Amino acid sequence: MEPVDVAAFEAIVGDSLDEVPEELMAMLDNVVFLVEAEPPADDPDLLGVYDGVPLTERDSGWGLGNLPDRITLFQGPLTRMCDDLEDLREEIAVTVVHEIAHHFGIDDAALHELGWG
Repeated sequence: MEPVDVAAFEAIVGDSLDEVPEELMAMLDNVVFLVEAEPPADDPDLLGVYDGVPLTERDSGWGLGNLPDRITLFQGPLTRMCDDLEDLREEIAVTVVHEIAHHFGIDDAALHELGWG
């Protein structure tokens, strides 16, 4: 696959986010989406990661002084695993859904059962 610059990659991520239903996006009001070139060295194939407190684990005091949750997509491994731009779009969309699901408290086992592994 031809290299994809950061701006084009971020645009594809934005397109994927545009496909998320408004009802779900409204529940992501304290979540930032980031793109990083590469994941941590100890997990070089990581496509994305959710870093935060899932909605299912928050109590009534949550939110006072908390930083936003973060969903980070890693451009390097996503790009390397795809054969063409269409594959990349699809894999980014799947990764976005996967990480958003973690925000809603859905774990990897349940995601695999649902076909979003």
